[in-house]
Order: sequence, then structure tokens, then C-alpha cells
Amino acid sequence: MSVPRNLFITSLRRRLLPLLVGAACAGAILPAAAQGALVDLGPEQPGRVRAEADPAAVARLPNRYRFVEPGTLTVAITPGGPPLGTYATDAKTVIGADPDFAQLVADSLGLKLALVPVAWADWPLGLASGRYDAVISNVGVTEQRKEKFDFSTYRQGLHGFFVRADSRIDHIREPKDAAGLTISVGGGTNQERILVEWSRQNVAAGLKPIDLQLFDDEAARLVALRSGRADAVVQPHAQLVFVAARDRDIRRVGTLSAGWPLKSDVAIATRKGSGLVDALTQATNGLIANGTYGRMLARWGLEEEALPRSETNPPGLPKY
Repeated sequence: MSVPRNLFITSLRRRLLPLLVGAACAGAILPAAAQGALVDLGPEQPGRVRAEADPAAVARLPNRYRFVEPGTLTVAITPGGPPLGTYATDAKTVIGADPDFAQLVADSLGLKLALVPVAWADWPLGLASGRYDAVISNVGVTEQRKEKFDFSTYRQGLHGFFVRADSRIDHIREPKDAAGLTISVGGGTNQERILVEWSRQNVAAGLKPIDLQLFDDEAARLVALRSGRADAVVQPHAQLVFVAARDRDIRRVGTLSAGWPLKSDVAIATRKGSGLVDALTQATNGLIANGTYGRMLARWGLEEEALPRSETNPPGLPKY
């Protein structure tokens, strides 16, 4: 199935560029939703999970806050690809796990939802300047971002190890499991940083190093895997869950935190000090407690990325 894509090329002031680095952009059995038919990519989304207003979350909305549009939660999102966010088959409606979560949050706050598609590079400046109320687009919590934004976590940031369906590899959970393997990975990514350290640890322990094949795009990484030139591929988990469900020729054998060895969560971003963060964290925890959150993730095959609870401004990845 061909899904429309938008490729964004933009520039941003030098002072905001570090905020864009490190998007949280993790076994062998895929989640139930990913084992069945492909998710619905139509614009109507009749299976979208909805929620009732949460009085506890509504009560935490600050009286002084002025929404971009009264009565509406305006949320920026980058339609980078399924299952997190993509354009529907009408090439204009944004759908995916992040839009669905944004809808649940708006429902919980008793608000309408307005989604604003943006280039990934544009979200920090747009949020800081008040063009939208929040960003829900796979944004990872980092200490540098916390200097300018508040965060309410809503999903684990995971990378996934996937192999060919007929591979004899049954798990990759720690450095020794990858010793001697050839792994396809994006050059200059956080995944490469992690695997370089894994390989160093293996060599220090007397094991074989990891042979890294570096590619700039997902298609090239998957070609290397499917052709047998690579034993495994590692990249953001959600993307590969969708590919595995669509093509049925690769399978997951492990996950790891996107911030390994540290925890790395994905969060709603709001302007620092805007006052929205407590209401958003409360809304997310209400959705987790009543099971609505889990049903939303299951719809997109992302149960593995569920959080047990949302946190406000938790420790983020350090500045590198």
C-alpha cells in the first residue's frame, strides 16, 4: 500500500538546533494489532478511541492560560510516517497513534482538537512563539529541551531490533547478544551511538565486535536486511512494527531504550511555565487508569511502548 508522505526541508535559528537532535523517535512476537490486518489508513477513522471529559484534569487547567483558539487544544504534529503520524489516503487528514492520543487528551480536557501539521524542525520555534498550545509528535525528553519547554510523558522511547522472518536469531537484549552480528543502522543516529558502545563492551569482554552497516534511509537499511547483507536492523520501534505488519517478512527480537543506558520517554511538549503541564499529566494518567490509553496504543500495535504512569518534567537525556 502506498501512503502519501510529505518531506520537509527547513532551516531554524542556530540557538534552537540542539533541541531537534535525539528524537525519541523498541520480544519476538508482534503486538496483537500488528499481527492482524494493517491499520486503517482512511481519513474517517471509525475505530478511533475517544474519551469522556476528566473533571480532575479540567480542574488543573490554569485560569490565566489563553488557548490559541478558545475551547480548542491546538496541537502540532509532524506526519513523518505510520504508525505514529502520517497522512491518510486522502493526502490531507493526519492520522496515527500521536493524533489519536492528542484527541484523547483534548477529550479529557473537555476541548475540541485542532491538529497543525508542521515540519519537525519547526516545532520548537512554533511552540515558543505561541502558534500552538502543545506538540504531540514523538518528542523525547532531554535536559536541553527542558530549559525551554515543559513535558508530560506519554510513551516509552524505544528502538527495535528486527530480523528476517526466517532468521535463527531469537533475541537481542544486551551487548553480548549482538556480538559478531552485522547490523544495519542509520548513520549519525542515537542507535549508532548505542551500538558503538555495545561493540566496545563486547571487545573488552573478549567477544566479537558488532559490524555496523550505516545507511541514511530506512529503505536502504531494510534492503540490506532482506538481501542477507545484514543480520538485523535497529531503528525506532514504532516504524518497524508497522513495516513488519505490512510486509510480514521481518520480526522483532528485542527492544532497548532510545536513551540507553538511561530511560528515554516521549512526551507532550508545552511552553515553559505556561501552566498546561499539570493538566496534561493528569489527563494522561486518567487515560492510563481507565484503560483508554491502552486501547489506543493497541489499535496501532504499540502496546510495548506503554508507560505505567505519566510524569511531569522527569529527568531527560543529558546534553552530549
